[in-house]
Amino acid sequence: MAKRWISAFFVMMCAVLIFPIQQASASTSINGTMMQYFEWYLPNDGSLWNNLNNDASHLKNIGITGVWIPPAYKGQGQSDVGYGVYDMYDLDEFNQKGTVRTKYGTKAQLQSAISSLHNNQIQVYGDTVLNHRMGADATQWYNAVEVDPNNRNNTTSGAYDIQAWTVFNFPGRGNTYSSFKWDASDFDGVDWDQSRQLSGRVYRFTNKGWDWEVDGQNGNYDYLMGADVDYDNSAVVAETKNWGNWFVNTLNLDGMRIDAVKHIKFSFMSNFVNSVRNSTGKNLFAVGEYWNNSLGALENYENKVGWNMSLFDVPLHYRLQDASNSSGNYDMRYLFDSTMMQNHPVQAVTFVDNHDTEPGQSLQSFVQSWFKPLAYASILTREQGYPCVFYGDYYGIPSKGVPAGKTWIDKLLQARKNNAYGTQHDYLDDANVIGWTREGDSSHPNSGLATLIDDGPGGDKWMYVGTSHANQTWYDITGNRTDKVTIDSNGWGHFYVNGGSDSVYVPQ
Repeated sequence: MAKRWISAFFVMMCAVLIFPIQQASASTSINGTMMQYFEWYLPNDGSLWNNLNNDASHLKNIGITGVWIPPAYKGQGQSDVGYGVYDMYDLDEFNQKGTVRTKYGTKAQLQSAISSLHNNQIQVYGDTVLNHRMGADATQWYNAVEVDPNNRNNTTSGAYDIQAWTVFNFPGRGNTYSSFKWDASDFDGVDWDQSRQLSGRVYRFTNKGWDWEVDGQNGNYDYLMGADVDYDNSAVVAETKNWGNWFVNTLNLDGMRIDAVKHIKFSFMSNFVNSVRNSTGKNLFAVGEYWNNSLGALENYENKVGWNMSLFDVPLHYRLQDASNSSGNYDMRYLFDSTMMQNHPVQAVTFVDNHDTEPGQSLQSFVQSWFKPLAYASILTREQGYPCVFYGDYYGIPSKGVPAGKTWIDKLLQARKNNAYGTQHDYLDDANVIGWTREGDSSHPNSGLATLIDDGPGGDKWMYVGTSHANQTWYDITGNRTDKVTIDSNGWGHFYVNGGSDSVYVPQ
């Protein structure tokens, strides 16, 4: 259930952005923690939905309160991860593109998994890919111009007819759920002319302009891939809103992860999120993927959409990656500077890595393994942000030799679930060793913690944990340090951390 703010200001500015929490009892709630339940290289064996179904009780036990599932609709082939979206109404149900199931399983298996998650008080967020379509059923000739790939506002050719893959008839589904068929009038442009088969081109249809406002990279970053959806087209806007309502209701979703929002007309995205919330009558959680390292760019987007969604904290991800690549020379005092976590904690979905940043992917920027526990300690034990655990970090990425981090992540999740409550005190005052404490609260017996992370040779800090913990003995739940800490009568403790490591102390 989403926790509501009473303040009229926060209702206006934050809408449903307060972190979803799992109800542990009638009077006690636990911290919200999301898991991205997939990675790019999962085998194409149709097992993910069943695995998720079987994993639901385990996820609840470790403190996961929300699951982000991969795109659940038919892509351009069975092995598609889901972002080469073909038919958004085909939830692994119809024989299209040579398959009934997707990479992940069937509609019935997915619905069963969602029921299991809900039975375990875990919310489900559907991946929503609205920017483009791929795998068209047929081509059509359409007049277009070539544009500079590095500045899409500049035309580099005269107008001529191209053979574009823009006809989507959905022969396997027919008119089930929707009779809407797509053709070139519903798109702004493509990157392939079947008649000439020349690579490296971007084509804009001559009777169209790129949607605005979008991210200003490459002049106008409306076009990303495939057939670019035209959100200046009122019929497309209406159909997309209808689909959003259908998608949420059909799968009984609690929220959406929205892909590639910087490439989609900002005003449409604001309108779409509000429309689906109103149409479904649900207080839907929404988080957008705006891939930009600049906090200013994310703030600009939030201003344009009325702060009606959370955003992934991309700046924080790059701070964590930079620290992991700095061989102990990163100034840890500034690790959280100019991040969503620091500046807009209510809207921040914090993460260490995801399917795009893992090895071999388009945004590869994987946090190095030695620093990964420090990074997860940073997002899981601090007060700010709604953290997202990556499937590939937790269960491993066998195809890339990335081991499972389940054992050590579980310890940090335990600290988040049981201990990370109450007032936070920051000790971000050293280039190598930084820390913070949580005083705990009366709703969570034996709560409170002290976290230290260090990218240098190791160190220590005196930190205040609150007088309610006077004379208690605390231990490092990670197991990285074996010494115990006794809290003095004034609520202070002397905490230690190993070099290039993390320690999270909790009451014994």
